[in-house]
Amino acid sequence: MKSLKELTVIQKRELILVVAILVISGLLSGIFYVRNRKPAEEVVVTVDGKIVATLDLHKDTDMVIDGYGGTDHLIIKDGYASITEASCPDKVCVRTGKIHRSGELIVCLPNRVVVTIEGED
Repeated sequence: MKSLKELTVIQKRELILVVAILVISGLLSGIFYVRNRKPAEEVVVTVDGKIVATLDLHKDTDMVIDGYGGTDHLIIKDGYASITEASCPDKVCVRTGKIHRSGELIVCLPNRVVVTIEGED
């Protein structure tokens, strides 16, 4: 039968091992994420799953998107893309705000519009 002191030492070692594994896995995940991230280059606009425009993120653009059920007003300015006006009732796409990183997106479900930031190939 093990004494209470022996059990405490084993529990401390297990705790240290678990913390070390978590820290190492977090660091490796972070390194993988940063190394595989592509720089944001373009804005891809789709309506009902079909690409309707591919725009340069670094060129200021003002565009009205004719969606499935209404319109969205897309602004690209200073390397950021945002929907500033929409005909949909909930305006979630407008409240999303500005996006600029590869993988970010703005979705307007009622109009079936998706605006995605993509990196270089």
